[in-house]
Amino acid sequence: MIMNRRTFSATMVAGAAATFISTRGMAAPAVAKPPKAKNIVFVHGLFADGSCWSDVISRLQPKGFNITSVQNPLTTLPESVAAAERVLARQDGPTVLVGHSFGGMIVTQAGMHPNVSSLVYIAARAPDANEDFGALAKTYSTPPASAGIVFDGDEGRLTEEAFLHDFAGDIPRARAEVLYATQYPFQKALLSGNVTDAAWRSKPSFYAVSSEDRTINPDLERFLAKRMGAKTIELKASHLSLISRPHEVAELILEAAGRKG
Repeated sequence: MIMNRRTFSATMVAGAAATFISTRGMAAPAVAKPPKAKNIVFVHGLFADGSCWSDVISRLQPKGFNITSVQNPLTTLPESVAAAERVLARQDGPTVLVGHSFGGMIVTQAGMHPNVSSLVYIAARAPDANEDFGALAKTYSTPPASAGIVFDGDEGRLTEEAFLHDFAGDIPRARAEVLYATQYPFQKALLSGNVTDAAWRSKPSFYAVSSEDRTINPDLERFLAKRMGAKTIELKASHLSLISRPHEVAELILEAAGRKG
């Protein structure tokens, strides 16, 4: 059956209503099997750009997926969400939306788009609607990378030491140095935004925890994954598991695309 956007949206809404509890304050139930998707949209986080997904993309393109990596402007949360939504609007059916790190904020909000069939979080923020994520994060031990953020006016970035040791700790040094040289600065205003909706409360969600993460506390990642009822894997990896463990990340995305099991 050919499924247009209206039919797909109605199907997703009906399926979500039958499968998920959306009451705020309650943990989401265990993830349901997602519908098959042929599109994947990636959203990067801080200190990176859209090319950070290259190792995962190269494993998924041969399987016939239509893939787009959003170039997140890292200016404000609304502008970053809008950039993802423009890409999502171009998709022609079920789409897996994948976010890394701060990209999880964007995925959580933009994931409400009717084309999104499932969400994947890679060592990512996963706020609830109107939640102060910074306050939540402060209830856990501060990760070492936080001390390495420096600002030139309103523009933030990681120092080289923090980037190599705390952000990309398990990446070969030569490659980590290239990644450091190409990191994309963010605007301070980006950090003040809160999401108004949490897509993980109504759509199948998947989470990859990085057990060696020095950028987001791994225990916070575990809490977020459990709260959303996500299908969760744990990788012995730095914050950049999408580069150091691309095979496992790609396999999780395949599951989110309904291609496994």
